[in-house]
Amino acid sequence: MNKFIKNIPKTELHLHIEGTLEPEMLFKIAKRNKIKLKEKFVKELKSSYEFDNLQDFLNVYNIRSKALIKKMDFYDLTVAYLRKAHQQNVLHAEMFFDPQTHTNRGIKYITILNGISSAMRDAEKKWGISSKLIMCFQRDLNADSAMCILKEALKHKKIVAVGLDSAEI
Repeated sequence: MNKFIKNIPKTELHLHIEGTLEPEMLFKIAKRNKIKLKEKFVKELKSSYEFDNLQDFLNVYNIRSKALIKKMDFYDLTVAYLRKAHQQNVLHAEMFFDPQTHTNRGIKYITILNGISSAMRDAEKKWGISSKLIMCFQRDLNADSAMCILKEALKHKKIVAVGLDSAEI
């Protein structure tokens, strides 16, 4: 990367944190959680990260997200992104997250939130990178599901906005 570009201060305004799950970390988290992956090697897994459209990306995203189960998984995912952002001189990041992707699998909202927000606090202390959290509703799920998540989120007061994501069809 050009030294000038690398060194100028930056802000990341649109990033879906689960979408930053890199193959090496996915293997580590899957092993820790005893999740069996179809792929046996990182190189093989990396090739599955090549996609041509949103739906292909979402198919990979949904399969890979199943490895995220514990607070530590969400922490590791978030701190890895924030470390990489810091190395690129990102001073502030606004991250989207998808609780419905996980709560629909039985993961508690607070587990997701505590993992992500702990990493955000630690990154600010260690690297000085500030961050905010934006919760997304999946547009392909019903309004009752969104309201349930919103009510839970409002109890904790850690999100700054809400948005929509997932399939656009």
